[in-house]
Amino acid sequence: MAQKLTDCRWGTKSMKKRKRKGKSHSTRPITSEAATICNLTEDQIESLIVELAKKGYPPSMIGIILRDQYGVPLVKLILDKKITQVLKERGLAPPIPEDLANLIKRASRIRRHLEEHPKDKFSLRGLQLVESKIHRLIKYYKREGILPPDFEYKPEKVAIIP
Repeated sequence: MAQKLTDCRWGTKSMKKRKRKGKSHSTRPITSEAATICNLTEDQIESLIVELAKKGYPPSMIGIILRDQYGVPLVKLILDKKITQVLKERGLAPPIPEDLANLIKRASRIRRHLEEHPKDKFSLRGLQLVESKIHRLIKYYKREGILPPDFEYKPEKVAIIP
């Protein structure tokens, strides 16, 4: 007898592949509540953002610190600007976007691993996947004007950067 579609492992009625990871997350505050919860003024929040950026924290970490230590639920709801926009206005924005920088660091770590273990084919496949993400992001950022049109990702040059 044929197996019913409802009898599959995760209880879905279709046989499509679905993302089953990453379901745990914090819920965003309601927009009307966000301004009333925060005790800090807009100027104080901007000065905190600038201070944390000068200490070397990336924008995502700045948001986490503001949320956990200062009780700022979402900067965008209070300032009507994202953290990266505040940093751009002050000239403290990172030269390349944070998600792209993290992918480049991950690719360099995988390359370093492959130098020591050249027969690790699983890591080689992982490197291919990460580098394809890098190329897609670069294409997107060039199209949006965030990266200059002559920006190129060269793994040889990145390997020099720690």
